[in-house]
Amino acid sequence: MVSQTFWNPSFEITEREDGTILMQQVEPLAEALPTIADYLDFWADKAPDRLWLARRNDQGQWDGITYGQARLQARRLGGALLALGLGPDRPLIILSGNSLEHGICGLACLYVGIPYAPLSTAYSLVSKDHAKLRDIVDLLRPGAFFADDTAQYEPAIRAVTHADTAIIGVHNLIEGALDYQTLVQGGDASGEGRADAARAALTRETVLKYLFTSGSTGSPKAVISTNGNLTSNQAMVRDCYRFLETEPPIVLDWAPWNHTAAGSKLGYMILTNGGTYYIDDGKPTAQGIETTVQNLRDIACTWYFNVPAGFDRLVDALEADAALANTFFSRLKMLFYAGAGMSQQTYDRLSAVARATTGKDILISSSLGATETGPFTLTWTEIESSAGKVGIPGRGITLKLVGDEDRYELRVKSPSITPGYYGDPEATAKAFDEEGFYKMGDAIRPEDPSDLSRGFFFDGRLAENFKLTTGTWVSVGAVRTALVDRLDGLVRDAIIVGEDKPELGALLWLSDAGAALSEDALFSRLQAGLAAHAQAATGSARRVCRVAILQQPPSFDAGELTEKGSINQRALRRSRRGQIDALYAAGPGVLRG
Repeated sequence: MVSQTFWNPSFEITEREDGTILMQQVEPLAEALPTIADYLDFWADKAPDRLWLARRNDQGQWDGITYGQARLQARRLGGALLALGLGPDRPLIILSGNSLEHGICGLACLYVGIPYAPLSTAYSLVSKDHAKLRDIVDLLRPGAFFADDTAQYEPAIRAVTHADTAIIGVHNLIEGALDYQTLVQGGDASGEGRADAARAALTRETVLKYLFTSGSTGSPKAVISTNGNLTSNQAMVRDCYRFLETEPPIVLDWAPWNHTAAGSKLGYMILTNGGTYYIDDGKPTAQGIETTVQNLRDIACTWYFNVPAGFDRLVDALEADAALANTFFSRLKMLFYAGAGMSQQTYDRLSAVARATTGKDILISSSLGATETGPFTLTWTEIESSAGKVGIPGRGITLKLVGDEDRYELRVKSPSITPGYYGDPEATAKAFDEEGFYKMGDAIRPEDPSDLSRGFFFDGRLAENFKLTTGTWVSVGAVRTALVDRLDGLVRDAIIVGEDKPELGALLWLSDAGAALSEDALFSRLQAGLAAHAQAATGSARRVCRVAILQQPPSFDAGELTEKGSINQRALRRSRRGQIDALYAAGPGVLRG
């Protein structure tokens, strides 16, 4: 029986003489509309009164924008931005986080062909020197900045702005700033006519946005996303998640729109399928999860995403509150995690509370992709007993697997792949191989080397891996996941260390549960978990022999942390050299396996 909820793919697999494998689905990718603006027009015509985007106001009520209102506001603001001189060579930079106004700014730009760049708020509000923001502004030469609260962002704006750059805001307007509401509400016939003329000129090749890489090893790179890249990627998403075509998706999500997971995959999944996106002002933190839980009492999602740290906390609330669980699972088709590996303990608990609430299993899925790939590339839609599988390629994607049957370097070719990095031809050339495959920089391993259709597991970032003094390569991602699982919920994350050492070590950040224990109880449980990990490991490159606890959180400015909360192993090994030396000196606080 063919699934009406998810795909049922078949594959064509070719092995070359040199051992390289090409893998792609047999069925071709369905045609997509040329531009994201076409989808806005489609739903504004078909369902003008349907809610597109909503957010709680200060009184706790949901304010929203319908599809009809969204198109009207996009036309008016788009015409106003064009009148300010913005265009293909003068983009809009969005400094602030997710909001209704941020959403309309993005729509206005994509509707009239102005590239826009939503940036991490940390570049403005966390960074002390604004160095990365300055590099981005020098690269893009924007026509305008947008910030919800211009006073909050004034130090960053004043540090990097050029004389000919407009400033647009909603609240607390600083001197010289333009009022967003005036621009949106003050459109006239000439402005809307200007917007419509620009709209008519859009093509698949029109650049829609620039998304920036983390810049952990230098200045962030501007990944070019064209309309064709993004509509093709959404065609892949629709083919995989078949329920999107019969049931408009409903999501509640906190993840920042400057990141590809929410800003491209999730945001355009909603827009192209006529769904509703509720902005969650919660976060996957001990305090922020309370806001998320309160929102989930109101909103029953069909699709729910979070990072593993968020699911670690959400599962506590679901287990403790049957009414919350009943609402949460009432329309849910799947749970989706990314950004890091989910612990097996959390995976098992989520599975159990789903079965207890609904009487059936709910898919808990993950994937592997990149900003450069759209991001949808690999995913898995079968219910499994364990976490970690990142899946198989979508339609229209060709995988090039370089290596051996145990582990492959992943390279990808598809219509959703970026043309390159704006203003950086050297980095663009390095990103692709001689056949035009994008080099993901990830390693994957098959569940069954004799049947690749059974999917793949993530096996680490190639740049994060290192050798022990024995010459043995360490797959950092796999070791980290195995260790965190064995430590049974006591740690939030781990830095795997041991480059040019005879054995592996790890520096640990405690979870809320771990931090709540007494020192004696914590060390006793860590010691037991470390022993269990060592017993299960298959060799020196998989066995962590010593650990110590970190007190100082990861730093954004040092490139250790992304705004999603995932850590950069390579940057952390570089910046925490003193703590690594202390770990191998076996000083106080070091536990041995």
